[in-house]
Amino acid sequence: MTAIPARVTLITLGVADLSRAIAFYERLGWRRSLSAGSEGVAFFALDHVVLGLFPRTELAADAHVENTPAGFSGVTLAINMGSKAEVDGVLAAARAAGASVPKPAEKVFWGGYSGYFADPDGHLWEVAHNPFFPMDAEGRVVLPD
Repeated sequence: MTAIPARVTLITLGVADLSRAIAFYERLGWRRSLSAGSEGVAFFALDHVVLGLFPRTELAADAHVENTPAGFSGVTLAINMGSKAEVDGVLAAARAAGASVPKPAEKVFWGGYSGYFADPDGHLWEVAHNPFFPMDAEGRVVLPD
C-alpha cells in the first residue's frame, strides 16, 4: 500500500469570476505566476504552497461533482501570525484590497487572537496569533509533539 504524504502542495479555489479573483489576490500583494497558468486558471506562489484559482463550474466538472450554490463550504484557510498586531495589520490590508471582514480580530476561546476575511467569492481566511503554535524562522507552524 502506498503511503499518502502528509503535506499540501496546492490549494485550488473555485471562483465565480476569474478576473475579479485574480485582481483581488494581486491587491493583497501576492505574486501570480504568469508562465504557470493559462487563460482559464491562475496560480499564486505562497510560502510552501501554491494557490490556484479556477472557475467554480469548471472545477466542479473536473472533480465530477455537482456545482452547488454558494454558502459556507465548511472549509477555512488560515494564516498564522507572530503577534496580535500582525493579525490586525493583515485584516486591515485585506479589507483595503476589497475583502469583507465577517469577524474582526478578537481574543478567542482557545486562548489566541483571530479574525476572518472573505475574498470576493466568500472563501474564508482566518488570520490568527496562536501562542501555543510556535513558528519557525520561515513562518511555518511547528506543532508540539
